[in-house]
Amino acid sequence: MTALATEATHDGAMEPARDFLDALDAFIAYIARVEGFSPETVRAYEGHLEAYGRWCARESVNALEPDIHDLRGYLAYLNRASYATRTIAAHLSAVRSFFRWAHAEGIVDTDAASLVQMPKMPRSLPKTVSSAEMQRLLAAPDTSTPSGMRDAAMLELFYATGARISELSHIDIADFDWTTRTVRLFGKGSKERIVPVYRRALDATRTYIDDARPLLMRASSDSAAMKRVDGPLFLSTRGNRMDANALRYRFHKLCREAGLPADITPHVMRHTFATDLLAGGADLRSVQELLGHASLSTTTLYTHLTPDRLKSAVMQAHPRADVKPIAASGR
Repeated sequence: MTALATEATHDGAMEPARDFLDALDAFIAYIARVEGFSPETVRAYEGHLEAYGRWCARESVNALEPDIHDLRGYLAYLNRASYATRTIAAHLSAVRSFFRWAHAEGIVDTDAASLVQMPKMPRSLPKTVSSAEMQRLLAAPDTSTPSGMRDAAMLELFYATGARISELSHIDIADFDWTTRTVRLFGKGSKERIVPVYRRALDATRTYIDDARPLLMRASSDSAAMKRVDGPLFLSTRGNRMDANALRYRFHKLCREAGLPADITPHVMRHTFATDLLAGGADLRSVQELLGHASLSTTTLYTHLTPDRLKSAVMQAHPRADVKPIAASGR
């Protein structure tokens, strides 16, 4: 067990020592400002590392100088607490990233976290929305109202671009190129990508911008926003930019109205976008670029959902695909 690195609070409880908390603050600032992590990711990392710090305080472990046995003890604690494998992996990923940065910055002498293996993740196929369900969902918004026109544009852009909900919430009107029919998205690490948008989605977006958004913008308390024509795309009924949580709320409300299962999430729209493109004949590299995946292996997961497409590709491309099978000889 390493030396103590905790401090007593006024009620006798133990909390991480100041040196760990200072390092944590510096790391959070680094991933937010330098690495450009999304606000959601930054909050998740901060929460995971705070949980690690509290565990260290309870177990009298120096949070900045754990050895591999300490870290394995932390993982054992998460397992005993019945955390899901993905949640445990997320906690460990945050701890490993923190110590990798702290070692590079000279804050710690060794990086014991790099020696801890990530838990083996269960490989499950992404859920998708069926064609019939998609039609019901896209028809759910009441387009006779400004918020309904906004919701219709949101759903069309979800399906047209495969955007993450955080990416959708950050779209500005200026991000559209109406001539080339594309929209600029900013993904993880503020990486930019340009995604083509089909006409129906563009028409729904243009209708919302022209007819509904000005009405929503009138409710804004920001007088400067009233004059902006290139500001945030999606506005609330109070005239403010809708963040990811606000868009998620609207999405789930529309799903309920459309009679879709409760487990349909905004990310399922992204899965459906990728799967439908592959089923329609798009190549894997193009889908990878459209989704903003850093690794092709992440995109490859969607090929398991399109066996008919793969079978068709083999039958069309393989040089012996048109050879008739040899008849049984009877021997």
